[in-house]
Amino acid sequence: MEKKLSQTIEIPEKVEVSIDGSALTVKGAEGENKRTLNAINLIFEKKDNQIIIESGKSTKREKKMMNTIVAHIKNMIKGVQEKFEYKLKVCFSHFPISVEIKENEAVIKNFLGEKIPRKVKIPEGVKVEIDKEIITITSLDKELAGQGAANFETATRVSMKDRRVFQDGIFIINKAGREM
Repeated sequence: MEKKLSQTIEIPEKVEVSIDGSALTVKGAEGENKRTLNAINLIFEKKDNQIIIESGKSTKREKKMMNTIVAHIKNMIKGVQEKFEYKLKVCFSHFPISVEIKENEAVIKNFLGEKIPRKVKIPEGVKVEIDKEIITITSLDKELAGQGAANFETATRVSMKDRRVFQDGIFIINKAGREM
């Protein structure tokens, strides 16, 4: 059954939002976040301090798309107010692991006693800080911060070995403010 749907998002103070077709730009105290939204049957409007997303004749597909886009916009607004922060912990039992940052790449040395260091690509727009055994990843974009954390975790994944015995690696301990 097709019906008219709309959702509104409140824009907080000190946050500027500009809509140009399907391109959305959010500016705030921390910086600027841009995104091109791929929504075919959705109409975006900005009135006063609200973003209105409408669909004339919407089906389940448009409703799902609308809810997804609303979540993305809320994350963009939250990101320019305060950056998203992921924390990872370097765990080792026998061979001490060391992590270094070189330009847009992190180098993990001595993982499981390996002679060749493992390399992790850091996405553009992500800031990585290392404090002994805690790695902190911050970004305006929640998806980039999450991808950066996932890159570290997958670089030290051990395959074909029992995880209960070989517990070495880099693991996410805090995901955007939530303990894991």
